[in-house]
Amino acid sequence: MVMDPNELKNRKLGRVLTKMGKITREQVHEALEVQKQQAKKKKIGEVLVELGYVTKTDVMAALAGQAGMAFIDLTDMEISESAIEAIPPETAQAYQVVPFAYEQSSRTIEVALKSPDNFRAVDDLRLLMGFKVKASVADPEQVDALLKKHYSRSESVVDVVQELASDKKFESLANRGDSIDLDAVLEAADDNKVIRLLNLVLMQAIKDRASDIHFEPFEDEFKMRYRIDGVLYEMVPPPRHLGSAITSRIKVMSNLDIAERRLPQDGRVELVVGGNPVDLRVSVLPTMHGESVVMRVLDRSNVELSLDRLGLREDDLETVNELINKPNGIVIVTGPTGSGKTTTLYAALAARNSIDVKILTAEDPVEYDIDGLCQCQINPEADLTFARALRSFLRQDPDLILVGEIRDLETAQIAIQASLTGHLVFSTLHTNDAPSSIIRLLDLGIESFLLTATLEAIVAQRLVRTICSKCKTPFDPKEEQLLELALLPEDVKGRSFFQGKGCENCNGSGYKGRMALYEIMTMDDEIRELVMKHASTNLLRNEARKRGMRSLRESGLLGIFEGQTTIDEVVRETLTED
Repeated sequence: MVMDPNELKNRKLGRVLTKMGKITREQVHEALEVQKQQAKKKKIGEVLVELGYVTKTDVMAALAGQAGMAFIDLTDMEISESAIEAIPPETAQAYQVVPFAYEQSSRTIEVALKSPDNFRAVDDLRLLMGFKVKASVADPEQVDALLKKHYSRSESVVDVVQELASDKKFESLANRGDSIDLDAVLEAADDNKVIRLLNLVLMQAIKDRASDIHFEPFEDEFKMRYRIDGVLYEMVPPPRHLGSAITSRIKVMSNLDIAERRLPQDGRVELVVGGNPVDLRVSVLPTMHGESVVMRVLDRSNVELSLDRLGLREDDLETVNELINKPNGIVIVTGPTGSGKTTTLYAALAARNSIDVKILTAEDPVEYDIDGLCQCQINPEADLTFARALRSFLRQDPDLILVGEIRDLETAQIAIQASLTGHLVFSTLHTNDAPSSIIRLLDLGIESFLLTATLEAIVAQRLVRTICSKCKTPFDPKEEQLLELALLPEDVKGRSFFQGKGCENCNGSGYKGRMALYEIMTMDDEIRELVMKHASTNLLRNEARKRGMRSLRESGLLGIFEGQTTIDEVVRETLTED
């Protein structure tokens, strides 16, 4: 019995199966009675299957009807080649969908899903591919069989780039400059090959856990690069004249103005890849040879929002736990851009995030949306600055405040005021190490007596790449390498050193993943006295080390001796100590 799915939409499953003529009302009531008696209640569909009244296929068809979708049989269906070619293999496999009909003129595609719950696949196909999507549900085994039959060979970026290079219709986009024809660019941006290329680049970057994807126009070429573990790697470059089509496709996805090519623009794309939510923060910058686009990949499944998983050593973890549980004061995390400050601060907030703690954050931008936190996006154009947000925070009865960055005296003064009135304040600075942050704050114009009254600690950090576990091998460092760490051969007698040879797991780099190096300078009476006397950075550093502070270089040495990272990484990210 074939029924219109709209007649079944949003009805209870038992009612849907009854309307479909699969069961009677009495059988539904019997199943409900059985369900009530179960200690661990199963779904009504499972109970009906166990009672032998319906099959799993019947339940799947009913669930599809409940969601307003048709349930189709793919067994003898003729699937057009154009439908299969419309969706790249990586996309079909990632979203577990099979296209079975495609209307090119209207870009309407009909796809079969394994489950009606997979509505995000439909949304993402609309966004990523620009399709009008009609979704139906089919038997999961049939979908798997067709995925295996039509999409077993993975398409690569190289394949699509070669295909694009040989397509003459894109040559009209070359050397157009600012007078580029918008209709021609829009047509190219909607072309299936351009869409497939961009999707492959995104899928590859997310799979390799890249943090950023760069699309860069130069005079004679258009580069695509992505950053993994802090290092940029180049992908196969597409033809130079395709730059505007790729940039326009990204603008379409992130709802930016395609016609605007003279001003910077910022946007955002939200996807679900392999069941994980992924946000792409898009930044478009006009340059001499076209628009440079950088997509920051914010994969929420990769964020370790736990202090235990940041790589803090046992004594450092104990210190940080003490700091974040103080009733008031200021804790500053410092380091260059991309050193993991945001992750550390989010982990600290997550540790305090409970029903009895009110947490407010002022960020630019808000990178991750976290339940339980009231997060405020800074918007200088609307005159919503860090200082203004922070001033309003004090009227919101918070327990804990995060200020994205202390950039000026006004923000610093309000942070101090917040601390003095019983709030714990977290913030960041951009300095080389913990002791130099004191001088930076004094240079902003903060009175030393206010700084010593409120500042509890400064945490400096760096990220270094960790050695790939699959190709990790011992090696003997040369004397020049040891000298870069201010070590002599006799200093490292009996110690083992490791490096990665390079393998498929790490893309031949020898590194996989990153770890943080920490330098935690806590304030005590002696250090506060030195701050009051405006002591030099070197004097503050020496005093802090006497009191047990482990410097960034010392943290790096421990990482080397424990076989976690290499000499090159520690030398690159930390400074030689006096």
